[in-house]
Amino acid sequence: MDGWLEVHDSTEQTINRLLETLLTSGVVDGLLVPLRTPDGRNAVPTLVRDPALLERAAPLAPVLPVNGATVLGRITATGAPGRVGAVLRNCELRTAVELSKVQQVLLDDVLLIGMDCLGAYGVEDYARLVEEGLDAVTPALMAAREGGVEPLPGYAFRPACTMCERPIPGVGESYAPHIAIGLLGVPNDERLWVSLRDEELGEALGLEPAEEPAGRIEAVRALVAARTAERDRRFAAFHERVHDASSLLAEFATCILCQNCMRVCPICYCKECIFRTDVFDHPSARYWDWAARKGGVRLPSDTLLFHVTRMLHMAHACVGCGMCSDACPSGIPVADIFRTVGRAVQARFGYVPGRDPAEEMVIATFREDELRELGER
Repeated sequence: MDGWLEVHDSTEQTINRLLETLLTSGVVDGLLVPLRTPDGRNAVPTLVRDPALLERAAPLAPVLPVNGATVLGRITATGAPGRVGAVLRNCELRTAVELSKVQQVLLDDVLLIGMDCLGAYGVEDYARLVEEGLDAVTPALMAAREGGVEPLPGYAFRPACTMCERPIPGVGESYAPHIAIGLLGVPNDERLWVSLRDEELGEALGLEPAEEPAGRIEAVRALVAARTAERDRRFAAFHERVHDASSLLAEFATCILCQNCMRVCPICYCKECIFRTDVFDHPSARYWDWAARKGGVRLPSDTLLFHVTRMLHMAHACVGCGMCSDACPSGIPVADIFRTVGRAVQARFGYVPGRDPAEEMVIATFREDELRELGER
C-alpha cells in the first residue's frame, strides 16, 4: 500500500509521532531508533520502551556512529521477548538481511522501518556542525524535495555515502521494509510519501492511498545515477592503482593493524576469529628467522594477510556501509578497497547483498559445477 501521510509541525516530528503510534498501539513492543545524546552532538541507536523518550528521537539526523544492524542483532539474535520496530538506513537494512542468513539477526519479530537516505556526515563532522549551531536536517529536506542531495557548505558526506547506489529502501534490488518513508522528490513539506507492506497498518496510520508521484521517480533515478557514476569512478581509480600484490600492499602502507575495520564491520560477525587468537603471536625467534631469510621483516607482521583474509570472508556480502573507513585511524579508504573487490565477487556469482533474506549467501553455498568456468575439470 502506497500513499501520503499528512505532516504536522515538521517532517521529523511527524515521523516521531508515527513511531509513537506504533509503540503505544502495540504494533511493536519496542523501537530501535537513533536518539540524540544529551548534548545533541550525536544520535545513537537506542532500544526504546518508554514513548516519552521519543522526544529525543532523531530518525533524520545525518550521522551514522554504528551500523544499526549490528545493534539489531544484539537485541534479537538469542530471542527477543517482544516485537521491535527498527529504524534503519538502507545500508543498515541490507546488512540486517545479510545477517539474518547467518542467524545473527532474527527478522521474525522485527518491523523494519526505512527511509530515503539523504547522506550522513562523519561523527566528528556532525558534532562540529552541532557545536556551530547549524541545522543539517531542514536544508537537506528542502533540497530533497527538489531532487537534490548535497552536504552543507564547508562539510562533506562520509565517502561511503557519496558512492552508495542503493540509498532508497525497496529500490534497486534492495529489500523492501515493512514501512518505507519517502523524502526525495516529494513536492512539498505538507505530506510524506509512505510505502507499506500491510494495508491494515496503513489504516492505523491514517495513510491516504495514492500512486507514486512522477517527480519522485525521476529524483530517485537521478540520485542513483549520480551515485553510481561516483562509484564507478572510484572503482576505476582503484583498478588503475592496484594490479598486483605489491600495489595492494601499498594500499595498506599506513595500516597499524589495529583491526578497527574488522571490529566495526557488521559482516564480520564470527564469535571466534583467528585474528582474535594467539595464532599470530609468533615466538620471538621466528621474527629473527624471517629477518635472516629476507634481510628484514615488517612489524607488525601479517598486515596484508589480515586484510586479504577479511576480503575472502566477507567481500561477497559487503553492503558498502563504510564503517571500516570511518574507523581507520590512518585514513585508509578501506571501504573503497572492499567495495571494489566485493563488486567483482558479487558479479561473479550474480549475488546482491541485501536483496532477499531467502537468497543463500555465496559463502554458505556449494555447487559442484560452479568452478568449471574457471577451468576446473
